[in-house]
Amino acid sequence: MSTDTHLGPDLGRRLLGTWRMLSWKRVLVPSGDESDALGPDPFGYISYAPDGRLMVFVLKSGRPMPQSNPPSPEEKIALFDSLFAYVGSYEVQADRVIHTLDGSWNELWTGTRQTRLLSFDGEHLIYTTPETADPMDGRLCTYRVEFERA
Repeated sequence: MSTDTHLGPDLGRRLLGTWRMLSWKRVLVPSGDESDALGPDPFGYISYAPDGRLMVFVLKSGRPMPQSNPPSPEEKIALFDSLFAYVGSYEVQADRVIHTLDGSWNELWTGTRQTRLLSFDGEHLIYTTPETADPMDGRLCTYRVEFERA
């Protein structure tokens, strides 16, 4: 795979629209062990609007189906642990996008700024992150997320 590291002045326009998640890899620091962040074949989208707003919604594939409505407390935990979502605003810089979160599936993230380093592989959008604590288990890691236009 060849990665386009020269993003150019049109990055903001190139980013606009809705992108479908293809993969989400987590690499543990310092071991380098790689795994799927929400299992294989996550279902998700990220959408960048011209007004500077964004929405992210991701589900683990094979999510458990609750046995009843409302779900039991254990089922609610399983559903929460198989979801990743937030909304906010974004700012495009030379090689990255900064997400400022107004609301999140996990209130610890609400009000934070999330940096995503950008590159393109052909028509695929690639995110990588600086080292961070995994919101699911707290382990130090980096992420690599790949999207295609929806």
